[in-house]
Amino acid sequence: MGVLVAAAVLVMAADARSDDRLAIVTTTTDLRSLVEAVGGDRVSVVSLVPPQLDPEDYQPKPQDVARLKQARMVVRVGLDFDVWFDRLLQQTGIGRRDPRYVDTSFAIAPLEVRGATVGPGDGHAHGSGNPHYWLDPKNADIVTGNILEALVRVDPHNAFGYEANRLAFLKRLDGKLTEWEGKLASFANVPLVSYHNTWAYFARRFRLDFVGFIEPRPGVPPSPFQLSSIIKTIQARKVPIIVRAAHEPERHAAFVAKRTNIAIAVLAASVGALPQATDYLSLFDANVAALLAAKAGPKTGPKAGPRIEP
Repeated sequence: MGVLVAAAVLVMAADARSDDRLAIVTTTTDLRSLVEAVGGDRVSVVSLVPPQLDPEDYQPKPQDVARLKQARMVVRVGLDFDVWFDRLLQQTGIGRRDPRYVDTSFAIAPLEVRGATVGPGDGHAHGSGNPHYWLDPKNADIVTGNILEALVRVDPHNAFGYEANRLAFLKRLDGKLTEWEGKLASFANVPLVSYHNTWAYFARRFRLDFVGFIEPRPGVPPSPFQLSSIIKTIQARKVPIIVRAAHEPERHAAFVAKRTNIAIAVLAASVGALPQATDYLSLFDANVAALLAAKAGPKTGPKAGPRIEP
């Protein structure tokens, strides 16, 4: 009987420890993965945006408000990427100076800062800069630093554990970064086209050269003129690959690829967007593999005639 009682006590203690985990809400799956890397088994993290959706166009749901009200920490991308999150913060009374609030773009050096006015030729319409900074794996150093600071703020008793988790994660990341750089070295001086201007940070880190975008402005489908223009760019620059994020529409990229007889590489812009991109590190594993496969694989088909009808 004594053994059974002791076992029951241990089970209840384990359940209590599980219930004691910090409830954390992130806007994206990428931030969820990085919070889990730092927080370890001390955190229970929920991402509001499913990986198959575009986080910029997410429409908050009623249950999202309830999640934020119960959260010990809320974590966002910032840089005008998840502006819909502001409405949720207002509804739950969480201000930007609240200890629970984390904007992981703090101390990030943004690319493509243009100010308030964005011209029609711009590939990205965010005046605060291109917000896809998590796609440079080196920026995970800054992002996890912001996460660590917030975790220590809300749970100081476990500060040393959080710091150890972060350092172990960054050590693994450094090893993977050397591997990714080596695998993508063959892309030096290879011009690429993407559907949307998602890959600026990824391109800078791995020295990729994106020379054009199919989508002229975020959320604006390309016109026949734009498609004709990007086809001419591909032919003139001898572009071998179109890069499309998994959540982006397939139609126009497939049309351009067919007309120019080039490959399409489908990449994950967020954790979970491809089945093999299960966490932050495997996100880059998947994207590097997709680029290499497109570079080595067969083309999409024979060239079509000059007529353009998307």
